[in-house]
Amino acid sequence: MSAAIKEWSRYWNPIVEALPKEKTRRLQLEKFKRIFAWTYERSKFHRGLYEKAGIRPEHIRSMEDIRRVPTVEKSMMRDIQRKDPFPYGDALCVPLEEVSEFRQTSGTTGQPVYQPDTWQDWEWWAECWSYILWAQGYRPSDRVFLPFGYNVFVAFWAGHYAAEKIGAEVVPGGVLDTQARILKIQELRCTAMMATPTYVLGMADTARKMGIDPGGLTIRRITCAGEPGASIPATKKRMEDAWNAKVFDHAGATEIGAWCFECDAQSGGLHVNEAFFLVEIQDPETGEYIEEPGRRGKMIITALDRMAQPCIRFDSKDMIEWSAEPCPCGRSFRLIKGGVVGRADDITKVKGVLLAPSAIEEVVRSIDGLGDEFEVIVDKVGDIDRITLKIEVVKGREGDRSRIEARLKDQLRLKTNLGYNLEFHEYGKLPRYDVKAKRFKDLRKIH
Repeated sequence: MSAAIKEWSRYWNPIVEALPKEKTRRLQLEKFKRIFAWTYERSKFHRGLYEKAGIRPEHIRSMEDIRRVPTVEKSMMRDIQRKDPFPYGDALCVPLEEVSEFRQTSGTTGQPVYQPDTWQDWEWWAECWSYILWAQGYRPSDRVFLPFGYNVFVAFWAGHYAAEKIGAEVVPGGVLDTQARILKIQELRCTAMMATPTYVLGMADTARKMGIDPGGLTIRRITCAGEPGASIPATKKRMEDAWNAKVFDHAGATEIGAWCFECDAQSGGLHVNEAFFLVEIQDPETGEYIEEPGRRGKMIITALDRMAQPCIRFDSKDMIEWSAEPCPCGRSFRLIKGGVVGRADDITKVKGVLLAPSAIEEVVRSIDGLGDEFEVIVDKVGDIDRITLKIEVVKGREGDRSRIEARLKDQLRLKTNLGYNLEFHEYGKLPRYDVKAKRFKDLRKIH
């Protein structure tokens, strides 16, 4: 169905997005059976994993049976790549000549993982993103600016093709620097863009230095990815205030796909795209599967339609929880409350207290007078944990430092139950990032 014909609909796929829960589960079960059987027959790696666990395709008859299927971790995918066929290894389920797209992970958590896709897989990526963009109000009338470097990382590649698929105009800003990108947005009166939260804030800062008010430009919607910032209220507010635009979150990964999105209702959660993904939440300590709202766990996810290198029960390490309330948009897709709050690897115990970096971001970005950038370093002084928080005071607010510092200490203690060694730096001295930021360092894991 063309974008023009379906303009009346709030949903990209009105049938699937509003399916009753029971029918959605049946659809997911049938799709899981199909991808499991496909992978069992064609992937040497997966078949060995499943045979060792004593599970075959005919054993998958219910959603409960799915939980018997072994999970896969990123480290296992790295090991696979050392085998033939080069460069993907023995998880590949199609002949090499059918691979038409190469991507790799960003390598922020170790050696990059290579991801092959067939043309059918790449169409699937674009369809997943079409659900996202349409839900966030993108329409054929939009002129969408892409301010990211087109690289081997998937980044917003699929967002580019989905914007074209829904009928919008796409302006690629790949090799332009930040100033040139801002001028191109201004010149062409672009109405939407996609970037990491870090870069959205960085672009706004650069625009102001150029004498351009980013809120006076024509950008009216922004889709973020790569970091949890767009689901952190204080960070979302900073971006929306800076650009005078609606900011939407989405989560995805190279080896998984674009699996969830915030819709135009902005209800404080992200919809799982249950037409294409099966998400389970597991307690990282007990291994128990969590169905009820209010309990966080790590995400186990299956991409139900990805064929070249399937993603079946992938342990993403992303920490999420189910929302107790349905979304007012009317979609039956379940909601993740507050989006992805961090990774199980990043949520660490400091002085006996569990600390999530996203909680520090919420505090820093909520305090008027502090800059957008910060760094957190956890180390030890003797046998005692120490947290150093590096921050900047915006220009012109240096005289308010004492008040800002007092409020920062109070809010950090209230929100994280921990004390911090605060380091104030001259505005602009902390590192700036164009893509994923690396603001949290736990040096205790190094020594």
